[in-house]
Order: sequence, then C-alpha cells, then structure tokens
Amino acid sequence: MHTETAHGSGGWMPGPRCERPATGVGALNGVRLGVKDLIDIAGAVTGGGNPDWAASHAPAVHDAPCVAALRDAGARVVGKTISDELAFSLEGENAHYGAPRHPRDPDRLPGGSSSGSAAAVAWAEVDLALGTDTGGSVRVPAAFCGVAAMRPTHGRIPLDGVLPFAPSYDTVGWFARDADLLRRAGHALLGTEARIGSDRPAPPLRLCVATDALALAEPAVREPLAAWARLMRIDSERSAYGGSDWRDWFEAYAVLQGLEIQAHVGPWIRRQRPRFGAAIAPRFEAALALDAAQGTRWSDWRAQAAARLAQRMGPDEAWLIPAAPCFALSRRADAAQRGAFYERALALGAVAGHAGLPQVVFALPAAEGLPPYASFISARGNDERLLELAATLAPAFPSTP
Repeated sequence: MHTETAHGSGGWMPGPRCERPATGVGALNGVRLGVKDLIDIAGAVTGGGNPDWAASHAPAVHDAPCVAALRDAGARVVGKTISDELAFSLEGENAHYGAPRHPRDPDRLPGGSSSGSAAAVAWAEVDLALGTDTGGSVRVPAAFCGVAAMRPTHGRIPLDGVLPFAPSYDTVGWFARDADLLRRAGHALLGTEARIGSDRPAPPLRLCVATDALALAEPAVREPLAAWARLMRIDSERSAYGGSDWRDWFEAYAVLQGLEIQAHVGPWIRRQRPRFGAAIAPRFEAALALDAAQGTRWSDWRAQAAARLAQRMGPDEAWLIPAAPCFALSRRADAAQRGAFYERALALGAVAGHAGLPQVVFALPAAEGLPPYASFISARGNDERLLELAATLAPAFPSTP
C-alpha cells in the first residue's frame, strides 16, 4: 500500500492510499483513477476535506455509482484526492491538508474544490479522476491546470454516495489528460455504451460564441479565446445572459446555493461545531445566516432565466464560454482579488448551473507558461456530443506540463 511523500502533485489525502482494483473488464482497462474526498469508496471514510466531518462519519458501505461504473469498466482506484472543505471554494486551498501544487507554476493555485483530482491528472499521477461540480468545482480547476474535464447535464449521473452540498446544482464531473479518455470515461459514466448502435449518430454541434460571457474574462484569457474562435471560423454570436445583468446570475446562485447548504450541511455544522479554515468559516456563517424568504424570489428568477436560455440555445449548438475568468490565481492574491474572481467565476459557472446544462473543458496551446483553455456548453442531454466535440478539437492542441 502506498503512503504519501513530499513528491508529486500534493493532491492526495494524507496517510495510506485508498486503493481498489477494477471489478470488470472494459474500455478503461488499466486506467488509474483518483476519487475526490466527497465521493464514497466502499470501506473508506468520505472526509469531505475536513477532519471533523471525517471523524463524525463511518466508512462507506458501498461505492458511489460513479466509482462503481468506472471500476466495472476496468479502472482501478489508486487514491482519494484532496477537496476544498465541503466543496465551498474555487481556489484549491485546504487549511488542514494544504494546496495541491499547480503543474506549471508553484506560485499559482490549482483551483477548487476538486483541486486534488485536477492536480493529480495534470501531474500524470492518475489518468482519470472524479470530482464534483456545483458552481464550477470541476470546470475551474480544469482550466487552471490545463486538463480536460466534463460537467454533465444535471441528473445524468446519480449523486448517491456523494456528499450533498447544494443538490439542485451538484453534479459528478471527471478529469482526464486527453479528450479521448474523457470521452471513454463519459461513456461508462453516462451509460452510453448500452445505447451505441441503437440510435443514429447525431450531427456535429454547430459552434457559436457566447460574447457576453466571453466579455467577463480578463484580457489574457478573452483575447486568446477570441483569436482561437476566429481561427476556427466560429462567427455565430449568442448571448448567455440574454440581456440581463450577469450580476443577477451570480446573486441568484449565491443565495440559492447558500440556502441549500443550510438545509443539507447546516444541521451537521450546528451539531458538531467543526473547525473550518479561516477562509471557509465565514462562508458557512454567511450561508447559515441567509433569510429563507430570499429563496422564493431567486427560485422564480432561476426558473425563468433557465427557460429563456433554453429558448435561445438551439438543440444542435455548442457555445464557447470561459470556464474561468482568469488564469490560475496567485497564492498571494489578496481578498479583493479573490472576491472579484469569485463574482465573475460564479457568474460564468451559473450559466450551466442554473439551467442544468453540460459543459466540457479542454486545453489550448500554452501562453505565457499557463494554459489557456476552451470550454463549450450545450443543451441538456448533449453530453456525448460535447465529449465528441472535445475529442475532435483537442488532439491538435495537446497539453502536457
């Protein structure tokens, strides 16, 4: 059994590795799998990135369905990866277990909350890793670390055996070092293999640019993405926010997520009074202090915004949208810089989040030592088509640390 050393990504949970063999033979034979510490592995405690959560929960009885599906397809679990505490962060720092190392720049953060999974893939310590994504916790670290990743349509992958955070936004996502493996893992997770051959292949998605979402990104991200879109002759323009203020998308997400945290994590926090890191504790305090009356207003807003977005988005379209508004944050970023990052990152993440849409991320050629990235959203249920799109576009743009 492996134990952690000072070498590698720093993305592994401390102590002996949680290792499990494959349970079947399939498209993922020999693939090394990392599993975020929010997802159950039979016989292991799901620690949620927090020692007090780990101490107050018994080992899981069963694998989460997402773990079981990948093991059945031939993947073997090689360890549990660090999560930001109870998934309440996009930065990739954990006060108890540390920050996994960024694959290109040690002065940068890897992004969270699926920080360990993204870092382990980027450092080639695993081939594939599971994460969770509520407001961007797969998409942001994928963009920061330059790896391929997928947030599926909400509800496509069961959330059984996954620590609940804000279930109406929660999804199980996954990371891979190349888009072909991302696609193969997606087939196993989404149950695509059973349907292959039974349906006529869908046509390729028509590529468009969500210009208002692109405008939220910093120039260092926005300009290379815009140049790449021109190179790819993506000239159809769309509006992610439909003329509404992007800040409303952020505010709606922040309130609705907070109220769901009250319902699903709040009782444990009030009972256990856990130790949270200095950056995380105020977030939970603010969430638990929210007035439930705000929920009705923003729930109605969300339903209307999602419906209008579905009307704007053609069923055969994929929209280019930043997965994060900037390159990987500096470890020395101050509170103001982090706050500005959060507003824009969550507003970008909320486009897929409010409407339950799938979103894929993959790396483009490196610039200034850091990986720019492309990301596309599409209509609900277009998960396989997005994975096919990434596999088609990504091979020309390999990403290796």
